[in-house]
Amino acid sequence: MRSVRLIPAALGLVTALALTATACGPTETPAADKPAGGTSGSAPADAGNGDAGLTGDLADKLRKHGVDPDKWRDGEWKNWDGDTWLREAEDFVNPVIEGLWDPARMQSAKSPDQTITAQAGTGGTDPAPRPVRAQREKTPYHRNAAPVGKIFFDAPQGHMVCSGTIVKDPRRPGKSNLVWTAGHCVHAGKKGGWYRNITFVPAYNDLGKSPAALSDAKPHEVYPYGQYWADWAVTSNDWITSGGTNQAWPYDYAVLHVKPQRGGKSLEETVGAALPVDFSAPAPARAGTIGAWGYPQAAPYNGVIMHKCLDRATRLTTAPATPVMYRIGCTMTAGSSGGGWFRVLPGGKTALVSNTSIGPAGSNGWLAGPQLGSGAKAAHEMVSKKFAG
Repeated sequence: MRSVRLIPAALGLVTALALTATACGPTETPAADKPAGGTSGSAPADAGNGDAGLTGDLADKLRKHGVDPDKWRDGEWKNWDGDTWLREAEDFVNPVIEGLWDPARMQSAKSPDQTITAQAGTGGTDPAPRPVRAQREKTPYHRNAAPVGKIFFDAPQGHMVCSGTIVKDPRRPGKSNLVWTAGHCVHAGKKGGWYRNITFVPAYNDLGKSPAALSDAKPHEVYPYGQYWADWAVTSNDWITSGGTNQAWPYDYAVLHVKPQRGGKSLEETVGAALPVDFSAPAPARAGTIGAWGYPQAAPYNGVIMHKCLDRATRLTTAPATPVMYRIGCTMTAGSSGGGWFRVLPGGKTALVSNTSIGPAGSNGWLAGPQLGSGAKAAHEMVSKKFAG
């Protein structure tokens, strides 16, 4: 492991987040996770490159659930009735709606408020870390943190935002279309189903403009690499069945497969960067310094500026008999949910080891994320295999 003093330079970016490293086949820690949800044999949502992408398997899937494809394209997706809000692992559909996420709609999106008020499993919890003030990332983002971006989606509460990270696909070296984020950024958990109109924008607001200046920005300054719509998503069974409860937070992760709204190149080819994922789930005491990146939205932040925090990992247990989560001091707020947590592995490679899941209710002094073990690896493998051909 590199010394702590060298980690900010390695994570910060020009070297490690230029990201030419490949996945390094880490050892799993089965106790740290559970198998993920999703079915490897079901058909992907065909996002297409045209108006709404409602063709082939996608249209058939909508009809199977009693949804008229034409009505969906014309706004039926706004119906969040339980009969049409698909929630099972194999039910994910996310047709492209051309022009839906324009810069104004993106800027109006809000952050999901994921906080925790109780820590029942105190036996596996360290004292709360001191707050670490989030630092603004250097601009332009495409040179300093290109794999990091914003995820936009629609929920019953309206237009929503999270953060995400481009990660390596072992079956498509150099051509990954995979994005890592939090489960609560794609699925409502116990009380709902899959969110809709999910799109990923790497290096959002590339020049770090203020909200006022961003309102007049050119499209390439808002989304320098374009938009990438999710055509498949996998999260854990634990999140689908229990998401939003203390038992589910250690399993709050998700993997998206995305397609460009326009063009044919892969996400990794277009952006030129992707991070390997480390599924070895080292104990917090052995994880060393971790860096968290994201776009905090809730006050005092505004959601358009990328920030980062660096701190040594400690333990947080959210409920008895559940895995320990990583916790770091960080003042980032909601909106940073789903953003990647990175560490430098022995040998010098930077890898994603977690994602922002929860913070404390009533303050913004720390963040917590799941350890990524066998279940998270299964989710990653499921998506990779599905699109291997």
